[in-house]
Amino acid sequence: MTWNVEEFARAAAVTVDELASYVEESQIGLPPVLRRRPPRELAERLGLARWIHEGGMTPESYAKFLATYLDEGTRLHHPAYLGHQVAVPDFPAALADFVHGAINNPMAIYEMGASAATVEFEVLRWMLNKVGFGEAGGGVLTHGGSLANLTALLAARAAVAPQAWTEGVPADLALLAPASSHYSLTRAAAILGLGERAVMPLDVDELGRIDVARLPEALERVRRAGRRPMALVANACSTGTGLYDDLRGVGEFCAANDVWFHVDGAHGASALLAEEYRHLLDGIELADSVIWDAHKMLRTSSLAAAVLTRRESDLDAAFQQRASYLFYGDQGFDLIGRTVECSKAELGLKIFLNLAWRGEGGLGDYVARQYATAHRFWELARERPGFECPYEPESNIVCFRYGAADQAAIREDLMADGAFHLTSTEVDGVRHLRVTVMAPATDDKTLEMLLDRIGGWRGPAEG
Repeated sequence: MTWNVEEFARAAAVTVDELASYVEESQIGLPPVLRRRPPRELAERLGLARWIHEGGMTPESYAKFLATYLDEGTRLHHPAYLGHQVAVPDFPAALADFVHGAINNPMAIYEMGASAATVEFEVLRWMLNKVGFGEAGGGVLTHGGSLANLTALLAARAAVAPQAWTEGVPADLALLAPASSHYSLTRAAAILGLGERAVMPLDVDELGRIDVARLPEALERVRRAGRRPMALVANACSTGTGLYDDLRGVGEFCAANDVWFHVDGAHGASALLAEEYRHLLDGIELADSVIWDAHKMLRTSSLAAAVLTRRESDLDAAFQQRASYLFYGDQGFDLIGRTVECSKAELGLKIFLNLAWRGEGGLGDYVARQYATAHRFWELARERPGFECPYEPESNIVCFRYGAADQAAIREDLMADGAFHLTSTEVDGVRHLRVTVMAPATDDKTLEMLLDRIGGWRGPAEG
């Protein structure tokens, strides 16, 4: 069946109009921030079974379907969206998704998407320079931070145990990481064949940050256990609290002890673009590898994450795969030798168009504003009776408690009617509510309303 260009144009116009209205309504906070209708009920409302079995959708029926589809789910552009670390996409990134959806150039092989690959090269060059790796570094974009962490640790494994790809993983490797690290690090250790028990915890303070002074003890524990450190991981910033590890202190320790230093900068590396927050990443240039998600604070839609290594050869050593139908031709331009993915989307275009429209300064201003808004929430919360904040925020993430109440019950109450979307986590073993300021529309009024709502909560007390 050939593509009906006229029908596509009509449907595309419907899509643009509906999405424009959706974002506009969301930004001014008109509808609830989320709806969670049960799947069976929602499937019936969307007519999914009918469309799957019968087909026949037209631009007109598509318009009705799309309106219903958009009415459900979570509105990330909404001022009351304070939930997960998911970008509120800017429209240039949305245009890139539209382009990719139509042309579908899987550009891990250069001949399958020369423009897309070239854009990715330049975006990576920009990111490498921002991190401080410069021309000697190497990089690739992947579909998400979990794959990015896995890829970086593959490079670390290749550096420590180059025979692992062909001979299998040595049983004595260890991964050193604070318990506050993202779960994808432990998952990567299992995928890599190290096993979860090979992840050895680092000593941390009461807020989960690496205690640099106790790193020698941690390394000695690893060696006493008969293991070799494959890599040591630091957070920039921690997923749960938004706090940054001392990258310089950790980096200098790793350099002195010949340990691969990996920085998980998925969320917080974007602070490199904000002059007033750049100091939080002091020492990142000492890392052997860094990951940096654009689908968090660079306002691209999911997914687009960078894997960056200080030495390009380290990234090239991560994979040693060969396939005669793929690994030939544009050597030096093909990215397939650096990624798990073969069919890789045009991820660089999303980052590039946001940069092209907003500029590096514009993206930096966004990061600074979200960080400042989170700090404002901390200021407002600690002035109110019953609210407890365990630390001053360093990023756009704030953890807090309200009285002795069941914090999870408070969260569920806020989300039940779609008034607010926030998350929760444990800090030093105690459950806290957690705000992540992602939406540009979030302002003081929103923060005051949230505090008013929580302060008026009269649910059952814990215990």
